[in-house]
Amino acid sequence: MPAATRIAIVNRSFWPASQVIGEALLQVAERLAENHQVSLITQSPIDLKAELKQQRRGQGIAVRACKARSDSSTHLVLRALDALVFMMWVFAMLCWQRPKKIYVSTDPPVVVPFVVSVYALFGRAKVIYHLQDIHPEAANIIVPLHPFVMRLLQGIDSWSMRRAAGLITLSVDMANVIRDRSQSKAPIQLLDNPAVIAPVIGVERTRGFIYCGNAGRLQRIPLLIEAISAYRLQGGLLPFEFVGGGVFSAQLAELAVKEMGVSYLGHVSAAKAAERVAAYQWAILSIDDDVTRFAFPSKSSTYAAAGAKVLAVCGQHTSVAKWVLSLGIGRACEPSIAALVSEFFAIEQSLDVPSNECPDLSRLDMSYFVNELSLAIST
Repeated sequence: MPAATRIAIVNRSFWPASQVIGEALLQVAERLAENHQVSLITQSPIDLKAELKQQRRGQGIAVRACKARSDSSTHLVLRALDALVFMMWVFAMLCWQRPKKIYVSTDPPVVVPFVVSVYALFGRAKVIYHLQDIHPEAANIIVPLHPFVMRLLQGIDSWSMRRAAGLITLSVDMANVIRDRSQSKAPIQLLDNPAVIAPVIGVERTRGFIYCGNAGRLQRIPLLIEAISAYRLQGGLLPFEFVGGGVFSAQLAELAVKEMGVSYLGHVSAAKAAERVAAYQWAILSIDDDVTRFAFPSKSSTYAAAGAKVLAVCGQHTSVAKWVLSLGIGRACEPSIAALVSEFFAIEQSLDVPSNECPDLSRLDMSYFVNELSLAIST
């Protein structure tokens, strides 16, 4: 575009706390700021302007950050209030900055994209809506919502989708849900989440399995625990390592104490997690089949880019299994104890040691994500 355009990037999580998406959005903002007037509307527990200045980042970006007073460990009511404050902050900042192009994601979902769309309606602004998961459907799987609330939230979000000039999501299944539910005519772009690291070549890897990510209700952690215990009971020898936290952290810690060759590291930084993934031949990508229509595991790109083979624990028909098989980076296993134990033994007994050579995964690189998102916002 020949003239500078006022652009706003709206995302609650941001650099430096969010080390993957937050870093990517910072790079997008920095790139767009070279030719446009860019404002960043976010929430942070620290003085974000001071931190950016100290690290010599964010040149030319107008940072509009309100104070974050909650995190994942905070009581649900306080987290909801904090999200409400952010929603009002976003609308106020949009009215003040008056951008003509706005990027908004599902962080947080439904309500913030809605207020952005309301502003865009009256402010004649173009919205790019990035659905990294689809709500309220994804939330409804974890905590069933009242049917009236479900329909209300779906209606609100569908309106936001129809108002958007462009939609971005992670998989064909998610794109189909978006189109079917909203009847939006906007183009839908598929864009993988960026990886934490570049592919690792020539490293000595442990012949075993690592699970890295949220140990939550949708990740089939109880199934993994039972399958590993059964595999060990039947004489299985390969090691397992778990990295990350969640509602099943205590059970994973107990498994590590009970079973030889099983370790649990808990929460670590994104860089450390990527380092641990690169140390293993196989990475476990487990996900509830129902949720794959509404979300995609964020760790998938990091697994692939780290050069690990991926064992997808989900139905063969899901977008996750298709993603792994289409890229040629691993196997898909049906989510049952018997199937998992059989897969563990098949890998243990296989003489075909996974290669450190990765297929072409350039689309998972941070620079690819930044290029594609910058182009989507600026055009």
